[in-house]
Amino acid sequence: MTVVFPSPFLRYNLQVSHPRTCVVSFRDIDGMQHSVEVTAASLYEAAALGVKAFRASIFAEWVKPGTATRLRVTVKSEEATHEVRVAQIERWLQSSGKSPREQALKERIRNALTA
Repeated sequence: MTVVFPSPFLRYNLQVSHPRTCVVSFRDIDGMQHSVEVTAASLYEAAALGVKAFRASIFAEWVKPGTATRLRVTVKSEEATHEVRVAQIERWLQSSGKSPREQALKERIRNALTA
């Protein structure tokens, strides 16, 4: 099941407060699909952790997502799929959080990306 939200900033876990197992994937310029499994509590957290895993991969020298890469995030337990561009994640992380909860989430994701 593919779910499209009217805003890229809505999190898929609005009603789910605990992390879910997700598969983050993308297709490279040759059409090959690359996937990694992560555990996250939001769409952007899952996408960011996926980017981190792809960048840390032994294949990162040859294949890694760029800012225009469309990431597919599939929530395994809910079987929902979402797409987000790396540039959207980066812009979202650079903006200030609208609530203390969102600020804490962004800080956790920023720390995960730099760790």
